[in-house]
Amino acid sequence: MEMNEKAILQFVDLDISFRTNAGVVHAIRGVNLDLQKGETVAIVGESGSGKSVTVKAAVGLLDGNATINSGQILYRLREDDGSERVVDLLALSKRELRRTINGRRIAMVFQDPMTSLDPTMTIGKQIMEGILLHKKVDKATAYARALELLELVGITHAEKRMKNYPHQLSGGMRQRVVIAIALASDPDILICDEPTTALDVTIQARILELIKDIQSRMGLSVIYITHDLGVVAKVADYVNVMYAGRIIEVGNVNEIFYEPKHPYTWGLLAAMPDLETDDDRLASIPGSPPNLLHEPVGDAFAPRNAYALKIDEKAEPPMFKVSETHYAATWLLHPSAPAVEMPPELKARLERARKEAEKYL
Repeated sequence: MEMNEKAILQFVDLDISFRTNAGVVHAIRGVNLDLQKGETVAIVGESGSGKSVTVKAAVGLLDGNATINSGQILYRLREDDGSERVVDLLALSKRELRRTINGRRIAMVFQDPMTSLDPTMTIGKQIMEGILLHKKVDKATAYARALELLELVGITHAEKRMKNYPHQLSGGMRQRVVIAIALASDPDILICDEPTTALDVTIQARILELIKDIQSRMGLSVIYITHDLGVVAKVADYVNVMYAGRIIEVGNVNEIFYEPKHPYTWGLLAAMPDLETDDDRLASIPGSPPNLLHEPVGDAFAPRNAYALKIDEKAEPPMFKVSETHYAATWLLHPSAPAVEMPPELKARLERARKEAEKYL
């Protein structure tokens, strides 16, 4: 199997549909995404754009009404003896995924820690469960490792917390426990699906710093799924902007934040609150995402795009290369397209943000 030699996980032309009472929803439409060892990749977009579905396919957590029409999810599997081989995660059975991949090599942190934890089991038992399953160690070793993990994620009085039940902890502490469980088997990849959505902003910041710190210590590769561009700015190396089941812009964090090329990305950035703006109203993208029960013709974003061209109604744009790391799927980048710049107020805002960032660097 061909795989980018630097990648540890690679989505290749992933295409997924869901059968519903109303018909077939074509939710993921040819997604390509690379994750390299030790880096953080963010997937951003509005609710329903396909962010969570994309990564759930990698760990076999799709609902029963899902059909994978085509594509591959390639993973560079390091065996216990140090050898490597490339496996297509979509070719593995659910049993194989659970035995060799889930938790052990790819772990996931979900957005609501209360629904991720078993209310009937103590915190200690829930952390030890994964260690006993994947590491094949005795209970005393698993207990010691669970204590170590609680301390690693910043929980004080770890021994006391081992005996607590989830309802006895605050939201921030529960999310730390969920992260400890995810790290229990020393995975290569951590997938964070909106990990701070249910938390207040001060706890959010602490959880993001915690994940960054653990990533640097353990050499983890991280995928963040979020609609919060503020989170992306803090954590990501590369950003994939997703719309209507497709990735429509990809680049490093500076390219996406300071030199975005897709009008949808402009809209997302313009909707971020800014203390220095003169406008007393937040910008928003007009209209709604398309109903994927009906396959969009042309560019799915065209009905909401103030800069749409006639070709947008007829043909879906390919990914145009902006730089070695920056690509965007918009006909505005075609050599024959009229020159269109991002709105001047957004340009001024991004310039302010760049200067602000330079002060702290």
